[in-house]
Amino acid sequence: MRFGKPATMAGMALMLVLMTACSSGNNTSSGNNKPVETKAANNAQAGEAKDYTFGEAQTFHSNEPVSYSMMYSDHENYPYKKDWRLWSAIQEKTNVSFDLAITARTEYENQKSLLVNSGDAPYIIPKTYDESAFVTTGQIVAISDWVKYMPNYMKAVKDWGMEEDLKAKMKEDGKYYVLPGMWEIAGGGYSYIIRKDVFEAAGVDVEGQQGNWTYEDFYAAMKKVKDYTGAKYVLSDQFKGDSALNIAAVQYGVTGGWGLANGLNFDFEKKQFTFADNSEDFKSYLGYFNKLVNDGIMDPESFTQEDDAAKAKFFKGDTYVISGIYQVLADFKSKMQDPKSELYMITQPGGPKGKLQVENSRLENGIMISKNALDDLGEEGFIKMLRFIDWLWYSNEGQMLSLWGVEGETYTLDTNGNVVLNPEIYYNGMNEGAAKQLNTDFGFAGGVFAYGGSEKLRMSKMTDGEKDFVTRVQETRETRKLVPPIMATPEESEQMKLISTPLMDYVKTMTLKFITGQESFDKWDSYKAQVEANGSTRYTDMANDVFEKTKGLLGY
Repeated sequence: MRFGKPATMAGMALMLVLMTACSSGNNTSSGNNKPVETKAANNAQAGEAKDYTFGEAQTFHSNEPVSYSMMYSDHENYPYKKDWRLWSAIQEKTNVSFDLAITARTEYENQKSLLVNSGDAPYIIPKTYDESAFVTTGQIVAISDWVKYMPNYMKAVKDWGMEEDLKAKMKEDGKYYVLPGMWEIAGGGYSYIIRKDVFEAAGVDVEGQQGNWTYEDFYAAMKKVKDYTGAKYVLSDQFKGDSALNIAAVQYGVTGGWGLANGLNFDFEKKQFTFADNSEDFKSYLGYFNKLVNDGIMDPESFTQEDDAAKAKFFKGDTYVISGIYQVLADFKSKMQDPKSELYMITQPGGPKGKLQVENSRLENGIMISKNALDDLGEEGFIKMLRFIDWLWYSNEGQMLSLWGVEGETYTLDTNGNVVLNPEIYYNGMNEGAAKQLNTDFGFAGGVFAYGGSEKLRMSKMTDGEKDFVTRVQETRETRKLVPPIMATPEESEQMKLISTPLMDYVKTMTLKFITGQESFDKWDSYKAQVEANGSTRYTDMANDVFEKTKGLLGY
């Protein structure tokens, strides 16, 4: 690694990560923006580590056994086992073990808050989706000050061009407080699973045309299916419509469903936020779904029914389209009442704003580091721990171990370097019917460790069908620019939340009323007026004020 001059101002360490993906300067202590120069830091930065090995393309190994405390989210589908091969494999490689604070997945967030806020958090806190609530406690390390000591992490940032992605984690001080999982490519995401056999029988050229479909083309294809089958509805969705609304919103330039958020869009030409969910684009978006309902294409119960009810209709053959992710196809196929059913996941249709990729973030949940680690281990020991984390979560060797296990035991590599899972082990649709499972019986491929990696690693855990789906998305859909974060202070965030919560509750309520016909589009002006009365302009102005104050940190 190459190192330049020391950082001389608050936030400089992060900007060097984001703008150059190189490392520079000495670390800063938590809660202090002044650079701290110590022999330990300089030695560690220069690669002088007397009791362990580390680095790019090197296995981290401590000369003496070491144990690090860590929170562990215990998933009910693959509950923790003390004798998992995962634990011994990590220890054999690195001479590191964990002192685990094991918490049921369903209680993990509550327990995390309790431990962090009380100052009793373990050193390593993985499975963190939103670190915002913990930043002001002073109990979490500003990790962007320390990533210069993590060569594998820095290599991924540089090689995969993650600078823009990482800006999404920045706080108003110009730093970030979580180490996110990073993927070289975005995933395929949610889309529509269709009965390909029925669509083709209705005269639809699925494989030949679906990559070119807009939402209007998708409507025309479903209309053919309705006319051919005489079905009451073609699409009856699960997730209370949130998946379908979310993926369509991208193509209309609005927000909805799971992605409803604050209703804002970002104009990259004007470099400002606008409120999207009272626009003509939003009216067109709602009008599309209203047409589906009015024409008997979409079941209006999609927005109220439980998931099992939607799936039952699909399994029985009462409907022919449902939202989902590719990983459920094998399970769905096994439950179809018609054994000749052929399931296919279409590429998400395009819309008025183009044929855009729905999934544009390459970041996963991540790891917070407790200030207790720095206090207890001291600077030199803390850097050592970071280099272990760097190997396990960010090196190709560590990621392969976390996902696939031990070469020669749980998997082998073919002549092209592709993973071949042991035929006695099941994982993610591979080796159906195998006696053992990679996560349940061995501890690998679990959510605490196995996230992030290269394109090859991401594709390695996919069946041929899923690889085809992701490839179609990558090849036929345009990558979207990443919207800059609103780097508000805690006080500003609280003020904005007081506006956005009732505002977006109203938008959500009216979304369903317009779609299902409970509210006429003749009342559109009244809707716009109420959105304004609920604070849409005030909220947008506040977002733009925050952006103006912080855009320099974001590179605008």
